[in-house]
Amino acid sequence: MATNKHALIRYRTIDTCLNNRGRKWTLEDLRQACSEALYELEGKDSYVSKRTTQLDLQTMRSDKLGYNAPIEVYERKYYRYADPDYSITKIPLSETDLDIISESVQVLRQFKDFSLFAELNGIIQKLEDKVHREQQQPAIIHLDNNQQLKGLEHLDTLYQAILKEIVLVVHYQSFQARQPRPFIFTPLILKEFNNRWFIVGRQAGQEKIYNLALDRIVQIDLRPDLEYDRKDFNAETYYADTFGVTVMGEKALVDVQLEVARKHAPYLLTKPIHPSQHLIEERPDGTVVIGFRVHHNFELERWILGHGPSVKVLSPPSLQQQIRKKLEWALGKYNP
Repeated sequence: MATNKHALIRYRTIDTCLNNRGRKWTLEDLRQACSEALYELEGKDSYVSKRTTQLDLQTMRSDKLGYNAPIEVYERKYYRYADPDYSITKIPLSETDLDIISESVQVLRQFKDFSLFAELNGIIQKLEDKVHREQQQPAIIHLDNNQQLKGLEHLDTLYQAILKEIVLVVHYQSFQARQPRPFIFTPLILKEFNNRWFIVGRQAGQEKIYNLALDRIVQIDLRPDLEYDRKDFNAETYYADTFGVTVMGEKALVDVQLEVARKHAPYLLTKPIHPSQHLIEERPDGTVVIGFRVHHNFELERWILGHGPSVKVLSPPSLQQQIRKKLEWALGKYNP
């Protein structure tokens, strides 16, 4: 890892510490926290000296990186931010930064039609919108940003663990459990569905793939001493027949046919539920019949129920019966 990247990790660690005003931070505490942060990301001991930590504090206080952090010493021993709301992650972009981003966006736009840059669709617009917002112009793009979501603080740790192939000890507490349970876990991919994040991987000694919701993770410990093995896991293949995150066995794989109301048809035709979706019939009254092949899982049922009277299950009978039972049960709640 490059030295400048080490420095950025230390700055971020110090910032996190000083934002935690529930604890008094000495120079030794900050030094130790930086050493531990580098160990977690590198998987090996990375000693940080007190002199290095002092220089980091001095750099953060200065305008060298644009931080101008209001770090103060109190009781001649402890460090904190004079402004309790300050964080280096909240620093607004300078005019130079905005100019550079604007120029970069223009360069990216030249390549957006090339297949190599196909995954940049939307990112360019987000960058442009960031520039507009920093220049106090009205936002053009409004993105879902639920600050109440739990577990998002684990995203970076999990991402780095997958990137660096590090085994974890995950302390996980399901909704049914009274206490969190720790177990050794090999992370394979991060997956987002319906505004919830999951870490997908294997428990030690098992072949089965598990989806762990990030909002149920209490703690994550790194175990770089354990061997990491992907076992040829391929996310595209694994989720090929699944809508959502719950992958079922072959017996749960069904050919679904849905009758879609006329007013709702354009939405499902332009935004397919699954890559296998195809148009089966277009009726004179405007209703359509679509089909796709997926696992019969909880997410599929929930999606169908969410469309209410606009969608009717034609097949398979098992899915039709399950949806009917749930609709009857829901209707019963409104009966006197």
